[in-house]
Amino acid sequence: MPLRNDDVRFISSPLKIPPFRPEPPVPFFAQTLTKSKNSLSHLIYSLNESTRSTEPFTRKLQSFAEHLYGKSVRICSTCLSMTGAVDTLVNFPLLCSASLSLNQSSAEFPAQSELSTQLQQKAQQPHSVSRSDEERVLISEVLVRNKDGEELERKDLETEALTALKACRANSALTVREVQEDVHRIIDSGYFCSCMPVAVDTRDGIRLVFQVEPNQEFHGLVCEGANVLPTKFVEDAFRDGYGKVVNIRRLDEVITSINGWYMERGLFGMVSGVEILSGGIIRLQVAEAEVNNISIRFLDRKTGEPTKGKTRPETILRQLTTKKGQVYSMLQGKRDVETVLTMGIMEDVSIIPQPAGDTGKVDLIMNVVERPSGGFSAGGGISSGITSGPLSGLIGSFAYSHRNVFGRNQKLNISLERGQIDSIFRINYTDPWIEGDDKRTSRTIMVQNSRTPGTHVHGNQPDNSSLTIGRVTAGMEFSRPIRPKWSGTVGLIFQHSGARDEKGNPIIKDFYSSPLTASGKTNDEMLIAKFESVYTGSGDQGSSMFVFNMEQGLPVWPEWLFFNRVNARARKGVEIGPARLLLSLSGGHVVGNFSPHEAFAIGGTNSVRGYEEGAVGSGRSYVVGSGEISFPMLGPVEGVIFSDYGTDLGSGPSVPGDPAGARLKPGSGYGYGFGIRVDSPLGPLRLEYAFNDKQAKRFHFGVGYRN
Repeated sequence: MPLRNDDVRFISSPLKIPPFRPEPPVPFFAQTLTKSKNSLSHLIYSLNESTRSTEPFTRKLQSFAEHLYGKSVRICSTCLSMTGAVDTLVNFPLLCSASLSLNQSSAEFPAQSELSTQLQQKAQQPHSVSRSDEERVLISEVLVRNKDGEELERKDLETEALTALKACRANSALTVREVQEDVHRIIDSGYFCSCMPVAVDTRDGIRLVFQVEPNQEFHGLVCEGANVLPTKFVEDAFRDGYGKVVNIRRLDEVITSINGWYMERGLFGMVSGVEILSGGIIRLQVAEAEVNNISIRFLDRKTGEPTKGKTRPETILRQLTTKKGQVYSMLQGKRDVETVLTMGIMEDVSIIPQPAGDTGKVDLIMNVVERPSGGFSAGGGISSGITSGPLSGLIGSFAYSHRNVFGRNQKLNISLERGQIDSIFRINYTDPWIEGDDKRTSRTIMVQNSRTPGTHVHGNQPDNSSLTIGRVTAGMEFSRPIRPKWSGTVGLIFQHSGARDEKGNPIIKDFYSSPLTASGKTNDEMLIAKFESVYTGSGDQGSSMFVFNMEQGLPVWPEWLFFNRVNARARKGVEIGPARLLLSLSGGHVVGNFSPHEAFAIGGTNSVRGYEEGAVGSGRSYVVGSGEISFPMLGPVEGVIFSDYGTDLGSGPSVPGDPAGARLKPGSGYGYGFGIRVDSPLGPLRLEYAFNDKQAKRFHFGVGYRN
């Protein structure tokens, strides 16, 4: 349904706002109602407690009013009306008021009305309020009029007032308390800013008239101090009321919705004031707490007392998305805490907002507890490239790491992994955020010397000899976020690689006289330009993931290899009740002159299960697809059912020396089976039992999720 009053325009103007009050916000209507009730109770109580006197009632009432309100109160000879009380009860234009008025009859009825007489008697008797309220007066007629005693121009407002009445009906006996309660029911309807009950003696009995003053019609809005509150949200909230009498209850709902908008977004903001100006203009004042200053406070890990930190404060501050001058958001602050924790150098992080004096702003204090900056560690694992048994695949590791070099969150890692066949020595120096860069670009400098089994492509030699591939690699990579959930990496890497026999001597051909290098020399050299783009969903293993990788060999020297390699992996997880279906697909292709041992190897624990590593094929191209269903069993144990398929797309013979053909690899194959996974400090431990299409059976053991 289209909005009415589409041509209405509103004005929003930011102004300085006073600081927040410490007390919790109370709807202005509730404050008004409380104030009105207290004033009326005070009035009635004072009337009941007044001393007995022969002084005329008019003079006593006037003296009481002047003493109570401290101002002149007009008391008419024909109307005992406390008009001054109305102004006193309402200092804020939007607040409603209710005052009690007693009217004598006209000259034709010189006697006071029965209700007036009852009140005068109560003024001369020291009874309690509760007892006097029980005295009843018979009312013959109930009317609603304006403050001048005339009929209301708008009959719908008269209907609203009459509908609000509960006790006051024609031909009913009423107490003062019942009249007072109906006065507040009229005010509670939201359409009237004041209501005065007047009792008039007539020939037919006592007529009770509720003299009301309707609120103004709404003709415009001025919103002050709202810097982050969307203009459209405010316009839509007020649009339906344009041209109508302002309803206090509806206005209170709008204010609640505005406060709710801030609360839902964790913003420090609320409506601090509202009033109706002449001409039906509503002025809305909004208080938003801006961030005045952000400071870092280091706490001792053991005592929790403030201490001197090793990390430079600017290294932490630049991680924060909350900045000075912004309206403080608790949700944004929570994300900032998580971001600082992901730096890896903090053990605990918290943000404490505090008032910034009388400015109406907040100061943020971030308490941080630093982790130990680094040290030595040792561990072990299993190499997935070993096919001659699990014991020969055992490797040990030793590493030194420093997480916070120079107090800038820069990281240095030196590690050595050594097994019966495998060995890797690696030095990595990473700056997670290059200074002066606003795109959060990281830089990694890497040097590595590795020796890995050549069985992925060339398999075990028939004479039981083995060969290994030695690589010396050095390079630099730059990474940065591209957009939410996307990141990119570019780099330049130099690699020097070649094959070695069991004694470590370089060799250029295997047992089948297939070449082991592309250049025909003992080593191949290449300069590789690398590009990689990664998409990650929630980061969980079952979430969506996509990785695209491209490597280009640059022939800076004539003997350096010239090739292009592309590789892509995709994964999608789907929840099916308590179980989870995980689908994955990977593929790649390489063109140009490349080393045979760099061919795509198909088969093994992270490829087609049921086959040994690389036993399906070795080609220039490949495609591997997998599907598995995991389901919870007992505690950290999960059950898994899986199926894999892989093919080299007939590209095996195009690899230099055709190592796959010499070893009679089928080029394609599938496997299926079942297994269990157990969560551990090292990551998920996988034990799987698989069958392949050659009716062979094989156990697979691994650490971590399948690639």
